[in-house]
Parts: sequence; C-alpha cells; structure tokens
Amino acid sequence: MNGEARKWPIAIAVQALGGQGGGVLVDWIVDLAEHGGFVAQATSVAGVAQRTGATIYYIEMLPRSVLPADGRQAVLAQMPVPGEVDIVIASELMEAGRAVQRGFVTPDRTVVIASSHRNYSADEKTVPGNGIADATAVTEAVRAQARRLIEHDMQALAVRHASVISASLFGALAGSGELPFAQEAFEETVRRGGVGVEPSLRAFRAAAELARRPQQAAPQPDPMITPPSPLPQRAASAALQPLVDRIRRVFPEAAWAMLGAGLARVVEFQDAAYGEEYLDRMERVLEWARRCGNDAQAHALTAEAARQVAVAMAYDDIIRVADLKTRSERFERVRAEVGARAGDVVAIEEYFHPRLEELCSLLPARLGAWVESSPRLRAWLGPRLDRGRRVRSATVLGYLQLRALAQLRRRRRGTLRHRRERAHLEAWLARVEAASARDPALALEIVRCRRLVKGYSDTHARGTSRFDRMMAAADLLAGRPDAAAALARLREAALGDASGAKLQAHWSALGLPASG
Repeated sequence: MNGEARKWPIAIAVQALGGQGGGVLVDWIVDLAEHGGFVAQATSVAGVAQRTGATIYYIEMLPRSVLPADGRQAVLAQMPVPGEVDIVIASELMEAGRAVQRGFVTPDRTVVIASSHRNYSADEKTVPGNGIADATAVTEAVRAQARRLIEHDMQALAVRHASVISASLFGALAGSGELPFAQEAFEETVRRGGVGVEPSLRAFRAAAELARRPQQAAPQPDPMITPPSPLPQRAASAALQPLVDRIRRVFPEAAWAMLGAGLARVVEFQDAAYGEEYLDRMERVLEWARRCGNDAQAHALTAEAARQVAVAMAYDDIIRVADLKTRSERFERVRAEVGARAGDVVAIEEYFHPRLEELCSLLPARLGAWVESSPRLRAWLGPRLDRGRRVRSATVLGYLQLRALAQLRRRRRGTLRHRRERAHLEAWLARVEAASARDPALALEIVRCRRLVKGYSDTHARGTSRFDRMMAAADLLAGRPDAAAALARLREAALGDASGAKLQAHWSALGLPASG
C-alpha cells in the first residue's frame, strides 16, 4: 500500500457481537497504529441486536508525519460516515450485511473483512420453521458493494487453534495488506497484549494466510441440513451393540445412517430400552413403506420417519432442559463464547417461566391429571407458579437444583407428559399407516408435518396446535388427487409465519371448512 499517496485518515469500522472480543480487536489495532508512528482514536457505540448486543467500533488513524509542523493536533471523527469508511470488519455475516445497509460499504473504497459463520437473531429463531436469512444473498450483496471482500469462517478457524475470533480477524486484517504495517508489527502487538499469546498467534497466522489467497465464491451450506454420520460398526457400549446390529439386520442400508442418528438421540434422551422402543416403531414404518411399490417413495418415507419419530420420542421437557443446562460441555462452550480466560469466573443466570401445566407434566400420570382436573387446586397453584424465575446454574445451589430436575429422567416414563406424548405419537403413526395403504405421498407429508412440534411450554403448545390442525387437514384432504401437495403447502405456510395468517389464507384457498 502506498501510504503517502492515499487520503488520510484511514477509517475502520468494526461490528461485533457481545462476547466476541471486539474491544480486544480494536485495542490491538490502536496499539499497532501508535507503535507504528500513527495517531489513532477509537470510539464505540453499543447497540441492541442479535444475541447479546452488537457494538459498532470506529477507528481513525493517520501518520504523525502528515501533521502540521506547528504542533496542531488532528481532529478525528467519533462515528463512521457513510461513504467514508476504508475497512469494515464484521465478526458475523449479518453484521457485514448491516454495514452495507448503513452505507459504510462503497465500491470504490471499502474493503470488507467478514466471518461467514452465523449467530442467529431473535427474528430468525421465532419463525416456526426455517426462518434463517439467506446467507448467500447477503454475501453477494456485500460483494457487490465492496471494493473487495475477504470472507472465511473466522470463528471455526479460531476454535481450531484454541483461540478467539478477534485473533482471526486481526490476522485477516494483516493478510489483507490494507494497512501500512508489516505482519511482524501485527504479531508484536499480540505479544504486547500478554494474554493467550501463542493460541492467538496461531489463529492470527492462519487467518493472514487465508486472506492472502484469491477469494473464491463458495456456495453456502443449508444450515437446516446436517447429514447424519455413517452407522458405526461398533456401538459406544456393549448394551447398544444389539441395537446397531438390529439396524443392519432388519433395515435397508440406505436408511442406516438416519436410523443410527435417531437411535443415538433417543438413547441419549432416555436409555437403551427406549432405543428398542424406537426400533420397534421403525419396523412398523418399514412394513408400511414396503406397500408403496416404489423404492424411492419407500426410502423417503423410512428416512423421514427415522428422523421425525426420534424427534417425537426425544421431546423437549423440563427434565431434558435441566440436563442440557448442567452438562460440562455447555459450561465450556459458554466460557469460549465470552472469551473467558483460565481463572476467570463466569456467572450464568438461567431464566425459567414455568406454568401449572409444566408442574402437572412432571407428576405421575394419575396425580397430574387429577391436579389439572381440579378447578380449586388450579386456582390456588396457578398464581404461585406462573411467574419468572432466575437460577444461577454456575453456583452450587443453582446447579444442584437443576441436577435434581435432570435426575427425574429415571421416572419420566411414569409422568403425565410422557403418557400424553406417547398417545400423540401413536395417533400420528396411525394416520401414517392408514395413508400409506392408499396414498404413499400423503403418508410422507403427514410424517413431515411433525416438524411443527418443537420446544416446551408455550412454544410446544403452539406447535402442537398447528400440528393437530395439519392432521385435521390430512383427514379432510384424504382421497383428493392433490392431497399430498395441498398438505405440503399448508405445512410450509404454517412453518413460515408465526402469526398464522399464511396458514389461514392457504386453508381458505383449498376450500377446507373453517371448523378444521
């Protein structure tokens, strides 16, 4: 870079989510500039977006050599100005998109350095189905507006080198060649920081090398599709080996991977006996699938049922939530996300909003049903339960409270929730069996409708309500030549709109009765 021929100052905007080390990255850039003979100024404005808040950092720098000889100091801006930003650094793909929206990216000037990974926003998560924004469209929009785009998964690169994303982004900045400093100067800056130096340098160098390579547009993988791992030859334990052998013996090879993934999920949810129950159900589905007379339809029905039956059996309840929140890998992940160092204390505060229904669901089936059927008891318990609670899972008391809930897993089969989930599952499979005999395509769509049911508490109630409506639609559509296609349209409408307006519009367009 020919620094003396360019326009000063250099303007850099950094957009980072909370916990991603944006402040560390900015400190490094300022330190680099000041040790390189520059005057530098950094400011930050916190925002509320995505998970823990997005912050816009802004840096301006210029060499001391261009300052007036009479001792006057430079007056530097405190916020980025649209059309006047040289470098945008985005710690997440959508932050790069927001930089374009804000006008910080211009084709004749701005170099964008972005991590391609995603931290999904609240809006993306609240859609019942796949509400994830099109990452490819965002990337292409940034590429079209930027003078140059450097894009890699900086988060994954940092994790591979046991570091944090700020080190990767700093390395990409060095590799871009957009600042008038040698890579050695960047590395000395990291060393002066004095914390996590070696892991940071490993991530830094890997990112710098990637940034120097010619950038090629790569297709973004579908975040909703995770291909299952191949069925292992040997199970993780001797107790599970008969189940793995049963899959190989009974089911077609094309379904082994999905069945293995489903089996792992239900066993992790409960136990090996629950895995036997899963394979019993899947043998029934296989028998129905063979009626299709079409190998492609039979495989599609078996594979989709392997996924959805496992999800239905490993439903989300308070017991599972408590178990997941107290696992060691979860604490490690949270520490990594906030950039905690060895010896740092990280406090985690969990928020729960239990309802009377959640209490009843944990009780033995008969007792829970009795409590629900008693208006007086419900009136007394409801106000006492229906309020938010905060539990600090990183404290001894909070952790023990959640572990006590998780230990109810042993009694799960006797709870009211399990009895209801089992009845709901069997009713759904009965519809699949009936449809498979006369309309295999409709049977497959009935299986796919199970995607609507997810989560627990209010989320589960809303999803179950929509799923039940899909089952009512399947009954009404049975016998129509377009039954499968019509049910698929209804399902996608239900998945694509939390308000229910799209579903109602499609329902009316199909001429289905309003009472459905």
